[in-house]
Amino acid sequence: RAFIDVFTDISGLFVINNESGWYEGWMIHDLKVAPVNNRPRPDGHAQFGTILKSDADKLKGGNKVPGAFFTVDGSAPHWPSPNDHFPDKQTNVVPIQVSMGAWNTLQQSDGHAYWEFNYTTDWVHPLYELPFTGGIPGTFEAGQIGALQSIIPGSGPNGIKNDPVTYGDNPNTKGVTQGTGPRDPDKFDGDDDTQREFRMRFIPSGLANEIFLDVYQRLASFEPGVTDFKQRLFDAYAAEVARVDANGDGAISGPEGDVDTPSDGFEDNARLFIPATQFNRFAITRELNDGLLAPRFAPSQRAWVLSGIQVPVNPSVPASAGEDGDDR
Repeated sequence: RAFIDVFTDISGLFVINNESGWYEGWMIHDLKVAPVNNRPRPDGHAQFGTILKSDADKLKGGNKVPGAFFTVDGSAPHWPSPNDHFPDKQTNVVPIQVSMGAWNTLQQSDGHAYWEFNYTTDWVHPLYELPFTGGIPGTFEAGQIGALQSIIPGSGPNGIKNDPVTYGDNPNTKGVTQGTGPRDPDKFDGDDDTQREFRMRFIPSGLANEIFLDVYQRLASFEPGVTDFKQRLFDAYAAEVARVDANGDGAISGPEGDVDTPSDGFEDNARLFIPATQFNRFAITRELNDGLLAPRFAPSQRAWVLSGIQVPVNPSVPASAGEDGDDR
């Protein structure tokens, strides 16, 4: 529930002039092997944040060690490297990437940006965009880049699809009353729930983690026998969003995604947000206006211009408590 000020100060990048391009920072949490809890949900699915023993038995190599970084091939983690080459030599970890906002630089000079990490910003692009960014080897050649958009909020190709007139960015009315006016994803809080944005395209980071557990680690308790990545991803996205989506519209609204809102049998939503200290990497991408919220060419590092790892501050600096009074 802390509000953490984050400042970006970059030197040496060229200014972006054309097609409304920008630089974007990303806090990256790499998926870890979940602990085993052999008490399933009533439907046989593993409990939140865990896998069943039958799931663990299907994992390979280092993926059998709870708490280890998960890799798609079961080998030791291969972290992104300047020696990588797309598409044949890439990282084998699974990133969850929280956007730190868009910015530009002065000509061949400094770039400065401010962003605040809190429960209203610790959200992730809709994961069902990933097969359409061009960043998964073979998808570009298959003509999949840009083949699907998330402009109208919903729970993906295998989930709820909403009416563009109701859930689109509406230019025709004014104000912030729910259901009217232009979308405002920053209008997360308000004096009344009807003032809070309900047409959210993205999802809480911890929910993204849960979706990836379904896709990669719950090979026995979630769609056993299904090996197609896209089907597992699309089905998992729809299923996990539905656990938090109280009104069944396939989108996590401001009230539904609030950290204090109960959902899925839990007294609040704190579990849905990855803490700041668990983001182990950082990257900056050079973005184009392609309509996707996912990093350009995600999950690859093809659009990266800078990257680094988390360096803990010792002793730690206390985070600010509460927030200011400006909820615009």
